[in-house]
Amino acid sequence: MNKDGWFRDWFDSEYYHLLYNKRDDSEADFFINNICKYLQLNPSAKIWDLACGKGRHTLAFGKKGFSVTGTDLAKNSIKTALETEEPNVEFFVHDMRRPFRVNYFDCVVNLFTSIGYFDRYNDNFLVFDNVYSSLKPGGIFVVDFFNAEKVKETLLPEYTEQRDDVTFHITKCIANNIIHKKINFEHRLKKFEFEETVSLLKKEDFEKFAEKSGFTLQTIFGNYALEPFNEKTSDRLILLFKK
Repeated sequence: MNKDGWFRDWFDSEYYHLLYNKRDDSEADFFINNICKYLQLNPSAKIWDLACGKGRHTLAFGKKGFSVTGTDLAKNSIKTALETEEPNVEFFVHDMRRPFRVNYFDCVVNLFTSIGYFDRYNDNFLVFDNVYSSLKPGGIFVVDFFNAEKVKETLLPEYTEQRDDVTFHITKCIANNIIHKKINFEHRLKKFEFEETVSLLKKEDFEKFAEKSGFTLQTIFGNYALEPFNEKTSDRLILLFKK
């Protein structure tokens, strides 16, 4: 495993993309439609999709005519994203813990639980600091994370997922406020094991990151329809911060 974090190896693995190949583009389009209506962004707005994966949300913004930059740590994801041909969309390999452009973007989005993977809790502050620096004054930062309380209540400790000829055996547990997800499988006569870990970050955690960086919390939603957040029942924790 890479010393800089499990996510460098796993997110760049062909098996990561196989396991998660059922992620829904229509869901991404639905959310982006709603968030754009709510934010009323200027047509000339510059948007940064931070931890964009293969770019499904980046492209959803791009199809609306915005100038969009997608960045991700996983080289293979960016390689796939670069195969798209939206003229107003660009992609780069980038670690969100490092600065990227200053006073440049009108809106930054970090979607589909793409933070909280770091070994060091304080690395989350680095992300918020970098986003704050990258935004123009008055810019908006949208964070979409799972609802930690609901995840804890509904956690499935063991299950399998079948993708093509690969059977993924998955176990989950919570320790020290972190979800540990182990993924075991055999393929081509070889055994594999990967582990995902993500902190059970709550609203209060994000408020700490934001306050320290200089952001002001504007509003919170609980799902992609932008309905009010309920700690017990909401699927998502979607926070909008303003610089």
